[in-house]
Amino acid sequence: AAIDSLACSRYVVKAQVHAGGRGKAGGVKITDTKQAALDAIQSMLGTHLVTFQTDANGQPVNQVLIEAPSDIARELYLGAVIDRALQRVVIMASTEGGMDIEKVAEETPDKIIKSVVHPLVGLQPYQCRQLGFGLGLNGDQIKQFSKILSGLMTLFHEKDLSLIEINPLVVTKQGALLCLDGKINIDDSALYRLPDIEKMRDVSQEDEREVQARKWDLNYIALDGEIGCMVNGAGLAMATMDLIKLHGGDPANFLDVGGGATKERVSEAFKIILSDDNVKAVLVNIFGGIVRCDMIAEGIIGAVQEVQVAVPVVVRLEGNNAARGRELLRASGLKIIAAESLDQAAEKVVGTLKEG
Repeated sequence: AAIDSLACSRYVVKAQVHAGGRGKAGGVKITDTKQAALDAIQSMLGTHLVTFQTDANGQPVNQVLIEAPSDIARELYLGAVIDRALQRVVIMASTEGGMDIEKVAEETPDKIIKSVVHPLVGLQPYQCRQLGFGLGLNGDQIKQFSKILSGLMTLFHEKDLSLIEINPLVVTKQGALLCLDGKINIDDSALYRLPDIEKMRDVSQEDEREVQARKWDLNYIALDGEIGCMVNGAGLAMATMDLIKLHGGDPANFLDVGGGATKERVSEAFKIILSDDNVKAVLVNIFGGIVRCDMIAEGIIGAVQEVQVAVPVVVRLEGNNAARGRELLRASGLKIIAAESLDQAAEKVVGTLKEG
């Protein structure tokens, strides 16, 4: 067993899930004996861990990490993120390690030290020293810190990351620096050139609907509302969601079927939207440029018939063959509500919820 390779008398057992807040949720346990560690492992595996970053169902625990406890003197935070406003990578460090960095930023922003990395020259040695001194590290620790930070920035650029953080980065009572927990976010659009990273993907930690959507090249993100959305084009999808909110509704998802939508993809998109039990109505908003509205209409009709949709469906078609598409919808005899404009479509779909 893996636990036998650890030469220690105490053990730390950590549930491996894609969510923070594990400690408070019972996903990190410190045990004094090997048997207690084995019992902790058995109690975690096969369960769902619910934290403040998960939904009510939690994340499945399929793996655990077992390690020896560290003799901790201080806990620090170290991370890097892309700052969209500055169009730069910004390194953040704090003496408040082990805590949620967003909470630190909100309550004690003065305890976060920042350093901006210039894209042409990269991380400079003086920046490592500045950050290290700001964290209260001494001479030898500065060398350790510089090596860790340089490695993080190399990883950030080579693997197309949007975020990397070590929390906590601890200083042991012997003066050594250890990275006890790490997290990275990868740009999904870069995965095609990162096959080694793609192989590590654990779809059990992802929303099932998002996994299914990816198989059909659909851009789907689950949300918390009651109005399902199917739109072609990311910008139009965001505008549609904004109008739903403006009329008093809440979108249940973001779904972009793309410019090259086919009847089959539209049908699959409908099934994915309706697999969410929270969806009480659906708004389909299609602008026919490349894609033909009559083909979209056929996909909608086929999906509504196949899935036996029981919720109101509001459809707004505009552009290429829109008149033919609307004619097909009217002739279908299905429970489909036509809208002439985007604003009217949003108003109608929100209205169906109020009526129901």
